[in-house]
Amino acid sequence: MRDVRLPLPVILPYSTGSIGMGVWVSVPGILLLYFLTDVLAVPPAVAGLALLLPNLADVLLHPWVGRLSDTDRAGTGHRRRLMLAGCGVALAFVAVFTVPPGLHGTAAAVWVAVALAAGNLLYAGYQVPYLATPADLGIGYHERTRLMGFRNTVITVGVLLSGVLAPLLTGGAPDAGDYARMAAILGAVMLLAMLAGILGVGRLTRAAPAPPPAPGGPGGLLAAWQDRHFRALTASYLTMAVTMNLVLAGLPYFAGYELGRPDLTPALVAVFMAPAVLTTPLWVLAARRFGKQRCLLAAQAAFVAGALVLATGGRVGLTVPVAAMVVLGVAFAAMQLMPLSMVPDVIAAAGPDGAARAGSYTGLWTAAEATGGAVGPYLYAACLALGGFVASTAVGQAVQSPVALTAVRLGFTLLPAALMTAAILLQRRYTLDSVPE
Repeated sequence: MRDVRLPLPVILPYSTGSIGMGVWVSVPGILLLYFLTDVLAVPPAVAGLALLLPNLADVLLHPWVGRLSDTDRAGTGHRRRLMLAGCGVALAFVAVFTVPPGLHGTAAAVWVAVALAAGNLLYAGYQVPYLATPADLGIGYHERTRLMGFRNTVITVGVLLSGVLAPLLTGGAPDAGDYARMAAILGAVMLLAMLAGILGVGRLTRAAPAPPPAPGGPGGLLAAWQDRHFRALTASYLTMAVTMNLVLAGLPYFAGYELGRPDLTPALVAVFMAPAVLTTPLWVLAARRFGKQRCLLAAQAAFVAGALVLATGGRVGLTVPVAAMVVLGVAFAAMQLMPLSMVPDVIAAAGPDGAARAGSYTGLWTAAEATGGAVGPYLYAACLALGGFVASTAVGQAVQSPVALTAVRLGFTLLPAALMTAAILLQRRYTLDSVPE
């Protein structure tokens, strides 16, 4: 396939849509578990289920949304109708953090779970066709990496800004009202960014059109899953998604209970995300020189090393944990860029049938991502529950036992290291990456 070079005025509106996606992924990922256990007095085991069950239900919907997206493109020539409906996720984001006054404990967990389930469905309507777009374009191996490099830089900036602003907007001694105000502000940002992304999708498909696909047929999902390259890549990405969502959920606990500085949560988010923003262009260049597979394996190994260093916690001061978080951020950039630019490579390798099923591929892919969003926080909540962590309200913080504090630290460090090691083993089964077309 020819490597058409997309102009920046076409790439940037498309990439802007990722800001809204970054808010939905990062803010609940960083704050929602903590919001439940330390503001709404939800026990860790119940809080974990409140995050797990809506996301697991969402997993079943993503492949269906992918099929709808393929059908929509075959009939209309584009995928933007689903994306427009998906912009409603901004309202669901506000609802997640706007818990009615007086709701605490299990009742609050039910409210959050219902709002989260609705938001996940709407988010899938936007995310699946958005990520299918690169496979719809008449571009090649390197240009797919370049496009996703811009997109990943923008989404990481969105995660960085929202991940820093959200804890600041909730205040030093937060209550439920602070979280509701934060959600209203960031929800408006989400909506504007996602509308810009829809405009960008239209411009991309006009700038680098591919031949219109034939309908994918009823076997689209099955055919996508039978692709061995796609299975290996998706299994590795699922494990990475579990790991990264676990780390995001554990950040406020690590800052507050291990480092003894709950006010450091925004700083840790910045230390983690800023290197990811700065190094994404370097990873694009590295992929051009060494290939995506080698770069991804190197980033996964660096993540394991950084997580093991973090296991020392705050006992050696802040320098070592901060340096380890920088390493994790650099690795995170590649772990976002490489897999997402490999998915359209897999679709392109499948030929015309793959192009007809691009939505099916991305539906299954985003289902794996949603699974990671469900399982990661749940695993961390399970670690807290096993350690005897005691839930609190914002006005009455509980004293934690030494075992609970150990669970906070090991759940944030050794468990992610073990999971990422498994991701490396799975990623090595992917053999498609080769000399570009």
